[in-house]
Amino acid sequence: MLNVPAVFIDITTEEQAVELRVYFKSLGAEISEEKSPKGIEDDLHKIIGVCDACFKEGNEPEIESVLNAIVSMLVLIPAERAENLILAFSEKLTKAPGHKLGCVALRVLWLLFQSLDQRCPMRYHVYYHVIQIARQVDQVRAVFKDVEHLKQQFAACPPSNDNMQKLLRQLHEVLLSCKQSELAAKVMLELLGTYTAENASQAREDAQRCIIAALSDPGTFLLDPLLALKPVRFLEGEVIHDLLTIFVSEKLPNYMKFYQEHKEFVHNLGKLGLNHEQNMKKMRLLTFMQLAEGNSEMTFETIQNELQIHEDQVEAFIIDVLKTKLVRARMDQAARKVYISSTMHRTFGRAQWQQLRDIIYSWKNNVSMVQDGMKTVVSAQMKMQA
Repeated sequence: MLNVPAVFIDITTEEQAVELRVYFKSLGAEISEEKSPKGIEDDLHKIIGVCDACFKEGNEPEIESVLNAIVSMLVLIPAERAENLILAFSEKLTKAPGHKLGCVALRVLWLLFQSLDQRCPMRYHVYYHVIQIARQVDQVRAVFKDVEHLKQQFAACPPSNDNMQKLLRQLHEVLLSCKQSELAAKVMLELLGTYTAENASQAREDAQRCIIAALSDPGTFLLDPLLALKPVRFLEGEVIHDLLTIFVSEKLPNYMKFYQEHKEFVHNLGKLGLNHEQNMKKMRLLTFMQLAEGNSEMTFETIQNELQIHEDQVEAFIIDVLKTKLVRARMDQAARKVYISSTMHRTFGRAQWQQLRDIIYSWKNNVSMVQDGMKTVVSAQMKMQA
């Protein structure tokens, strides 16, 4: 998280307002040097209106100091009267040009977010703009840790469901653009979880975006939890849902059949980052995982036929599989076989839970046998010593 020091200024807010007016006037901003007779709020309104003039200065420490001074004044205004001022200031900071000034704007707005009372509803709006700036300077991980931490940030004053959905959508897009696909997937699952059976039909676009993001992510292979989400279930019978079902439990031939029947649909998905070549690569990995679940060894010929690859591509494919750590195996080039020791399950349902239970019970029994054996040895030694 960003570490932003607190700002302490030993002059009155009225004196600060005059100093800021003089400063921005010196930069060529259209503002009077005299304080407003209407009070500090009108002063702040005019100061915020021209505060982006400092971005032309180029002296980052001075700019940050000036903007922090505005923050120190904003937090003294009662929240119900500061809403428009906070929104205007946040909007101005999102316009900071370049990476260095963007980082200054991010630190300043993060200071404002931390300085507002946790029960203040404006914290949500400030945070929304913080994420916008974080995207521009590729610093989203400096202000977003995970979904649980995000909820804690707004525990005292939770945003409305609509606002939270809006924030989660933005976070998902930002995380994807910053190559944080795993976090992006968790954010999308949280977003879809905000819909109920009554309004799941409204989540159509979010559900489709979630499916596309999961299928296109090269690191996501456990996909069946998506089928349980209400907004995704609402898509049953549609082509995108059929595609997801294939990735969840079918093999490569099923995908190839789907592709032949829906070429235009798949090509259109390419505009959203999900293309046919990526689909085939992922389906080959998923198909191999499924084959590995029921076979402790496989011949190169079987792999070649099941995955529809050339003979000279088999070894390279197996190496790619081992790199993913989805399957633990040993390749014997001489025998042209692969010996599988373990594999991750594509789906995790009742059968997998029962299998896990059996493994745990077996482990428990083995531990008990070891303990009994050790007790026997200790008892025998004690008798010998006696």
